[in-house]
Amino acid sequence: MRSLFLSFALATALSTLPASAAEAPLPQLRAYTVDDSWLQPMAPLQIADHTWQIGTQNLTALLVQTDEGAVLLDGGMPQMADHLMNNMKVRGVTPQNLRLILLSHAHADHAGPVAELKRRTGAQVLANAESAVLLARGGSNDLHFGDGITFPPVNADRIIMDGEVVTMGGIAFTAHFMPGHTPGSTAWTWTDTRKGKPVRIAYADSLSAPGYQLRGNARYPHLIEDYTRSFATVRALPCDLLLTPHPGASRWNYAAGNTAAANVLTCQAYADEAAKKLDAQLAKEAAASR
Repeated sequence: MRSLFLSFALATALSTLPASAAEAPLPQLRAYTVDDSWLQPMAPLQIADHTWQIGTQNLTALLVQTDEGAVLLDGGMPQMADHLMNNMKVRGVTPQNLRLILLSHAHADHAGPVAELKRRTGAQVLANAESAVLLARGGSNDLHFGDGITFPPVNADRIIMDGEVVTMGGIAFTAHFMPGHTPGSTAWTWTDTRKGKPVRIAYADSLSAPGYQLRGNARYPHLIEDYTRSFATVRALPCDLLLTPHPGASRWNYAAGNTAAANVLTCQAYADEAAKKLDAQLAKEAAASR
């Protein structure tokens, strides 16, 4: 009993110490800030007869319009909700006409406004199980970024499987799991038309590993193997035209308009470049550990 009293007295005394004698203040919160071009609004840019880029100059958000409703693939940063709604209005899409939201992966710069868009439109959010978990906790406890890039949480309405086909208005969207950048990373493919001719569009997720610990990652033990399999997945996609969440990764320049499409990488080249970058990152990581 005496020891408990002494412990209580010591704790009370410490709590009354002046600030100069106490520990340093806790750190300030740090906002997730990005390059200005990621937040630069742009007018809708036509990719194919039914497919439009309605995001920002350096973040992709694809609107696919059909006779039965519209589909949105990714949404960019949390503060982009108004911009996306405005661009949908420009395209003649009313809030209730947005039927589905599909995702490449659940990071704040791609899934950021999904909760707000779902609230405003009633659209259903489709994601695989890995992404659904991260969406539900708003990006917190991320394998690589911890709580550094959180966003408003949202629940997936439907869990999709690898190879599953989601159809809207005669357009079939096929999910291709490509884990690595996140465990839930997904490519989506569909066939649109341009000038009356079919064009197979591949919206392939990021293949980068920004600041990731690659070897011996306790949270993601098979990270390197997943990347390797995902490179093969991307190489095999039906892919007449490639788009990526960060347009520069596939050599798109949305600000330049449709003229940029001539310089876009093939899916094969996109995967090959990513594999070389991963090898270089692995070599650098190995050298640093010596």
